[in-house]
Amino acid sequence: MANTDGEPLSDRERSELDDLRHRMTALENGMHPRAARHHPLRSTGSVLLILFAALLSLLSVVAVWANSIVRDTDRYVATVGPLASDPDVQKAVTNRVTDVVLAKIDVDALVKQLQDAVAAKGVPPKAAQLVGNLDAPITSGLKQLVSGTVERVVSSSAFETVWVQANRRAHTALDKALTGEADGAISLKNNEVAINVGPLVAQVKQRLVSAGLGVAANIPEVRTDFVVFQSKEIGTIKTYLRVLQIMGSWLPLIALLVAAAGVYTAFNRRHALMGAALAVFAAMLVLGITLTVFRDVYLDRLPPGTSTAAAGAVYDALIKFLRAAVRALGAAALVTAAGAFLSGPSRPAVLVRKGCRRGIGALRDVSVSSGLRLGAVGRFVHRFKRWIGAAILVIAAIVLFTWTYPTTMVVVWTTVIVLAGFAIREFLDPGPAPEAAGPRATPAP
Repeated sequence: MANTDGEPLSDRERSELDDLRHRMTALENGMHPRAARHHPLRSTGSVLLILFAALLSLLSVVAVWANSIVRDTDRYVATVGPLASDPDVQKAVTNRVTDVVLAKIDVDALVKQLQDAVAAKGVPPKAAQLVGNLDAPITSGLKQLVSGTVERVVSSSAFETVWVQANRRAHTALDKALTGEADGAISLKNNEVAINVGPLVAQVKQRLVSAGLGVAANIPEVRTDFVVFQSKEIGTIKTYLRVLQIMGSWLPLIALLVAAAGVYTAFNRRHALMGAALAVFAAMLVLGITLTVFRDVYLDRLPPGTSTAAAGAVYDALIKFLRAAVRALGAAALVTAAGAFLSGPSRPAVLVRKGCRRGIGALRDVSVSSGLRLGAVGRFVHRFKRWIGAAILVIAAIVLFTWTYPTTMVVVWTTVIVLAGFAIREFLDPGPAPEAAGPRATPAP
């Protein structure tokens, strides 16, 4: 393309011409709202589809999380594994195991043995009477000894290894826990999910015997449950999670298809895409707030005597990846909305595009003047520029949609790579070849 003097257009002139064409297209598209008044059902249908897609996106995040907790052993272990080193959980486990061990030690028998030993030694009556009043001190000393032993076991690296291995072996029972069948290390009864930490008692028993407390050898093998989650509504929660777990593989795809249908039905599809992205972001915001509020409600409804700190740590661990998914999808929605806005005819969007094109164009001109030759690559990029841009977006969408557990950083880096791809595309596009515009040029006078 050339100007009226027969000279090829400069980058600035080409940029202004592209902006003019874009504005003309926007003005032509501006006729659509008038037609929309004659089809209110179409606009209403588009809005309803977008809102339904936002609701499905919320359910999809929860469904994928529930599905991963049940089916992905590594995911489950990564969820509960860090609890072994959490101070609040360690304290709660220590108290629970200490109570179980003390309940199995007959303090009265110990006092009786001590009294018999004193009598056999011929101790004076007053001293023997003092020995008979040692129930409380002996109980206190035993509690300190047992508690200290349990604490050392629970805070050791060996406990963390046992905890992870036990949870990995017990993961197959989680499905039974969600369906109400409780035969494994994870059980669901009395409105609570509990994990058996009985093997800790055996380790404590060995250490107590080694410390000289022979009576600990009489401690039998017991099942000691550590409550992971407890709620009066756990039966209802179990049913909902079970349904979402079954639908976990399909809900994301259904939500995407419904959103696409809502955008396609709209008259102004760019605006509809922005609306769909913002609706999904709003859904993620609502879900994030709900998780925070539910945490406080759950902790307030715990039975008396339950460790609130430990329960809060367990809750945070269980929904850690759910929160990460909420943030990731919210970030992806915001990026999509921003991209749809910047592709529009608004003055800020035009200024941003123009500034980027000028900056990249200046860099390309410097490179060309330094000897860079784009050649066939430049002609190919110019000819298929739109298709290349569409391919970049499609690949990014596929990456995000097929990524097993995308995080916010995955979304951010994908966005950066997409922007870099568009920048490279712009850099490799030299514009129309001057010789192609020659026959249309106006001869010089």
